[in-house]
Amino acid sequence: MQCFTRQGTKAEEKALDEESQRIAAENASRLGLQDDADLKFLLKGCSLCKVRSSSWKKDRFYKLQEDCKTIWYDSKKINRCAADNIFSIKDIECIRQGHESEGLKHHASDNPSNRCLSIIFKDYARTNLDLVAKSEADANHWVSGLNKVIKNSGSMSKIQKLEHWVSIRLQKADKNKDNMMTFEELKDFLHDINIEVEDLYAKELFKKYDQSGSNKLKKEEIEEFYKELTKQEEIDNAFIEYSGKDGTMTEAVLLKFLREKQKEDVGPEYAARLIEKYELNEIAKKDSKMTRDGFLMYLLSPEGNILNPAHKEVYQDMKQPLSHYFISSSHNTYLMVGQLNGPSSTEAYVKALSKGCRCMELDCWDGSDGEPVIYHGYTFTSKILFKDVIQAIKSYAFKASQYPVVLSLENHCSLEQQTMMAQHMKNILGDMLLTKPIDGKTEEFPSPEDLKGKILVKGKKLNGLNDSDDSVEAGDVSDEDEAAEIDNEAVQDQLKNKEKTAKLKLSKELSDLVVYCKSIHFPGFEEAKEQPFYEMSSFDENKAFRLAQESGHEFVLYNTQLLSRIYPAGGRIDSSNFKPMEMWNVGSQIVAMNFQTPCKEMDLYQGKFQENGNSGYILKPSFLLDKRSKFDPNSSTPGEWLKPKAFKVKVISAQQLPKANPSKTTSIVDPVVTVEVHGVADDNAEKQTQCIKNNGLNPQWNETFEFVVNVPELALIRFLVEDYDLISRNDFIGQYTLPFTSLQKGYRHIPLLSNSGDQHPSATLFVYTEVTEKVENA
Repeated sequence: MQCFTRQGTKAEEKALDEESQRIAAENASRLGLQDDADLKFLLKGCSLCKVRSSSWKKDRFYKLQEDCKTIWYDSKKINRCAADNIFSIKDIECIRQGHESEGLKHHASDNPSNRCLSIIFKDYARTNLDLVAKSEADANHWVSGLNKVIKNSGSMSKIQKLEHWVSIRLQKADKNKDNMMTFEELKDFLHDINIEVEDLYAKELFKKYDQSGSNKLKKEEIEEFYKELTKQEEIDNAFIEYSGKDGTMTEAVLLKFLREKQKEDVGPEYAARLIEKYELNEIAKKDSKMTRDGFLMYLLSPEGNILNPAHKEVYQDMKQPLSHYFISSSHNTYLMVGQLNGPSSTEAYVKALSKGCRCMELDCWDGSDGEPVIYHGYTFTSKILFKDVIQAIKSYAFKASQYPVVLSLENHCSLEQQTMMAQHMKNILGDMLLTKPIDGKTEEFPSPEDLKGKILVKGKKLNGLNDSDDSVEAGDVSDEDEAAEIDNEAVQDQLKNKEKTAKLKLSKELSDLVVYCKSIHFPGFEEAKEQPFYEMSSFDENKAFRLAQESGHEFVLYNTQLLSRIYPAGGRIDSSNFKPMEMWNVGSQIVAMNFQTPCKEMDLYQGKFQENGNSGYILKPSFLLDKRSKFDPNSSTPGEWLKPKAFKVKVISAQQLPKANPSKTTSIVDPVVTVEVHGVADDNAEKQTQCIKNNGLNPQWNETFEFVVNVPELALIRFLVEDYDLISRNDFIGQYTLPFTSLQKGYRHIPLLSNSGDQHPSATLFVYTEVTEKVENA
């Protein structure tokens, strides 16, 4: 018996291994990597040395799981749940080979660079995974393999992502790995995909699709069962309305649909291109027709997205002066978490740059050994070397966007270390660093196009743009200490011991690197009329909001000729953010945010800057550029900005919503959708659907809301999906924000983004939108 049991166990293990290989092959095929040597290596796994510090280096076994979406690793922690030893590919921002992270630079410099790799996560709060492979070949397999999986997963169509999502959950529910599903397994599957179905209805459906009467659903029967659960009647109705008796749309009929429902001004060649691109049935495609499946593929495509695909590229005029643009900007960029303690990191600069940030802050202080450091002065945040930050900026400045980067220096250094800062910038950045007016432009700002690939320095300057005195090595300038504004008792106690002076000694070598962005105290709106164009002021949010409320029109005119920077108030020690809309409404170009903090305000920020190719530069509306503009965001004064639109949106349904709190494995979401309009004060509004109980798979609302948008060029639309809670605050599920002027009309799918701003693999909203002229003012 014992011998038989051992043989039985081995047979079972062999069967499970074969099934595991089959599943892995199926998922590899979906990714287009079925015969890829790197992927096969990752699926097999290997030992890698995990590096946390110079004294903490441990061997761990890592492998890509059969779903080709998650990585498992062994852990020696006691009482650790197996599920804790897994992380998802979708959480990875990038993989770097070599000593390309702070951890590997400092703690593994003695290891060969070609054996080192770092997995960088999207979440600011998540520490990089620094690893050293046993050989260069192993490191290459991991770097190349993971990059292929990430790239191919990202390039999958919405339908392919959906099929992969369903397949993984079916595999998870199939407990005995027989590639079939019992009724009990089916109930587990339904729970996992976030829907609760009454047992009686589930049994009826199970019986309906169990064609063989075996009390088990085969793969094709499961697929039919799933289609029944996820039917989208609105899509079917729209297709039926336009399709012919043969159940297809001709090219001419598709064109009619695009013009009548989608309000697209397109020609026959566009309709033909959609059929060629998205029709799955080769016979229908040959006949220039679109089936229902092809129609669904189109609606889930970039062309069917609510964001105008043309706005995903740089489409605006980039040859106007720099002051004519809103510029994506970060506050205290070096911080990974809060303002008082926690890590400062070069990684924070890399993450900000990857999100399209073009203006970053460097708080510079004297460090040991003559090397300046960056940290939040008077606090317990950690310190990083100035030169390491400049090196990181050089490496990543122009990967997400080719348009100029501005380094906003807050200088607290001695003359010697200021000179060292200047030397580091010149030596590391080389030709990237702008050290003199470009093409002799000294009367107005050059354009983002002129400054492509250039890094500008913003800071104090001893003289004007055209003035220079080589005999002067240093001079006095006003001291602007933003750190001194922190609303914290410990910080204020330190400030009492600081020598009280309104002046700072400035090194000429550092001063000379400031060309177009000279920092000065705000003199007042009237006095500012005489300022040269290259002088600019910074305002904390409290002062800026007060000026916007009390002198909105004057603030608009100020920003037509000068740059202004707005930053969070010192009381925001938790790194929270203010509402950026009011600052954009008065034309402020550099509205600096705490990028590390997921919040509604960052949703709005990233939503605005996703247009124009995520370049980090958005051309301001003409009424915020005109030096004689009458625009005041606080009044309804008639003018070119007042173009009232009636905005109607029907929230139809959602698909494949994630669980709001994955740790609550037994819960199923009760989704509710809020549609928000953000813009000038008169346009701000929001409306909410009813909540749908126990259905995150395919909830249906079919609720229509109407809004009036008076100043469309300043408006953002935000779609928010939450898990409704009667007792406490609703849990966030996903959101999507876009400029009103980038919104496409008609039937549109909306990709939902996570709290950190990354796209959920298959979660979408389905809506119908209309935008018409509003004759009378609202």
